[in-house]
Amino acid sequence: MSNARATHFSRRGMLAAGGALGLGAVLAACGDDDAKSGGSDADASKAAATPAAGPWTFKDDRGTTAKADKVPSSIVAFIGVAAALHDYGVDVKGVFGPTTTKDGKADVQAGDLDVTKVTVLGNEWGQFNIEKYAALAPDLLVTTMFDNAGTLWYVPEESKEKILGVGAPTVGISVYDIQLDQPLQRMLELAKTLGADTASAKVTAAKKAFEDAAARLRAATKAKPNIKVLAGSAAQDIFYVSGSNLSTDLEYFKALGVNFVEPAADVLKASGGWYENLSWENVDKYEADIIMMDNRTSAIQPADITEATWKQLPAVKADQVIARNPEPILSYDKCTPLLTSLAEAIENAKKVS
Repeated sequence: MSNARATHFSRRGMLAAGGALGLGAVLAACGDDDAKSGGSDADASKAAATPAAGPWTFKDDRGTTAKADKVPSSIVAFIGVAAALHDYGVDVKGVFGPTTTKDGKADVQAGDLDVTKVTVLGNEWGQFNIEKYAALAPDLLVTTMFDNAGTLWYVPEESKEKILGVGAPTVGISVYDIQLDQPLQRMLELAKTLGADTASAKVTAAKKAFEDAAARLRAATKAKPNIKVLAGSAAQDIFYVSGSNLSTDLEYFKALGVNFVEPAADVLKASGGWYENLSWENVDKYEADIIMMDNRTSAIQPADITEATWKQLPAVKADQVIARNPEPILSYDKCTPLLTSLAEAIENAKKVS
């Protein structure tokens, strides 16, 4: 796309705003720099994920049908996708996107994936080592999509043709302007085609737990409909307030009754509908009883915010600030705690706005 560079710079703010797009820090210059299952249930799931023989196809959310002569076994994926597939017992060989923190630990987006056992093709925006990618002899590349144009998330536009030229089919799972339960189902469907036992007791229990958590959140919002929730993210000079549309998690939470703070549509328009930037002096523009803060490493965490205006917010003073991952790992196991955390916060919230 000719405007891809400008689009991705816009997404930086969207990601930091909790709109699940872009990076909270300045984007790195583009370049080619540089599953471990636990417990008996996980081992059983992993064993069930042995690829079957024969041709393989999967129609992704672009409407594109990925094809291979056999079920892919040398999979490369965006880190959050790799983490989700890992939860279903499907291993990947390579990952790209925020995989490790500066101290070498696994990034929050890695979930339970053992990042020491995968080849990291790039840890920051714009990084995707094509030579390492080709050396893996990939037979599938999977990532998410945060627009309706079919843009593959974290696959650099400037080197996309070379990456696609390696020859592996690609799959894009949309998380754009749809509720969370939909991409969760799509990831489950993909995992099944890759050999996962999606009818296992482990997966069935995880899905049931997710549904129970959704019911709990619905009940909490019904009991306390006036509790206002703000989705925010902190950067050095800007506080981002996310609108509840477009983001897959916020759309789902809203459908369950969460009363979100909503920036005006004309204000959101400047970011493509995702967020509003506020200076720290104006961080008190909106009243909120609960603040959900971006917990990814690209954002400044609440404990590290020193701005006086932040510390004076009623929700902050009442200790009613919780974490949010604007890029949920798309497995039922990883999304259930997101629902549970918000439900518990609403259940226990004092009206402070």
